[in-house]
Amino acid sequence: MPKMIFINLPVTDVAKSTAFYEALGFEKNAQFSNEQASMMMWSDTINIMLLARPFYSTFTPKEIADTHKTSATLMALSFDSRAEVDAVTEAALAAGGKEVHPPEDLGFMYSRAFEDFDGHGFGPMWMDVAAATAADAAGELHQPIAE
Repeated sequence: MPKMIFINLPVTDVAKSTAFYEALGFEKNAQFSNEQASMMMWSDTINIMLLARPFYSTFTPKEIADTHKTSATLMALSFDSRAEVDAVTEAALAAGGKEVHPPEDLGFMYSRAFEDFDGHGFGPMWMDVAAATAADAAGELHQPIAE
């Protein structure tokens, strides 16, 4: 069995969130979905589990973060081109998502950012790995953090 990842996200409306992720190109796996959860497949090894908040709370004693107010995680999704980054972001916005900031274009990397209905953050991105490697070798990749 290949190594897989299942990202569990608490959502307020499983059906609405399922439709949102389907609009982004995720595929619902009906075998592991019901009114409490939807398994959304990004690839053969990467899945997002959309869990109704009460069901999610059965997996942890911790308070569930309000991701409209607090950043809990940011998930980067890689794409093969800038056009694909734009297409998935536009699909997210058309499906009711929210763009977080303008596109970022570093030449060797292009990214955008959006949130779903529950405030979960995604950063679709494209990178020219050879150009990024060259920028890193030239010391152009790492910028000092402003204090």
